[in-house]
Amino acid sequence: MRIIPAIDLIDGKCVRLTKGDYATKKIYSEDPLEMARTFEASGIRHLHLVDLDGARSAHIVNHKVLERIAGNTSLSVDFGGGIKSDEDVRIAFESGAAQITGGSIAAADPERFLGWLEAHGPERI
Repeated sequence: MRIIPAIDLIDGKCVRLTKGDYATKKIYSEDPLEMARTFEASGIRHLHLVDLDGARSAHIVNHKVLERIAGNTSLSVDFGGGIKSDEDVRIAFESGAAQITGGSIAAADPERFLGWLEAHGPERI
């Protein structure tokens, strides 16, 4: 079994929402890199990083956090949230994502999503 923890980000901080309601935001850590390193030290090898600011604004916002985690840990990072354009895909991969998760875009724009699958492969999308 592979355990893949998730870090949800708002304003560059680790948060949790209740039922997706941004008004219920609870900050769990000010430093996502510290949290990622804690997971790594526990033997975790994969991390799901969710850009909730990006999801709300429909474009990647917290790519610098992705860059810090990918550049300072050995974690394989799956990044999602706000990936709506080819530019967002480029930013995510250049910032260190091993793979990306396209959620609503797969339903809203299946042609674009299938193009990403063709261009980057199913192991990265």
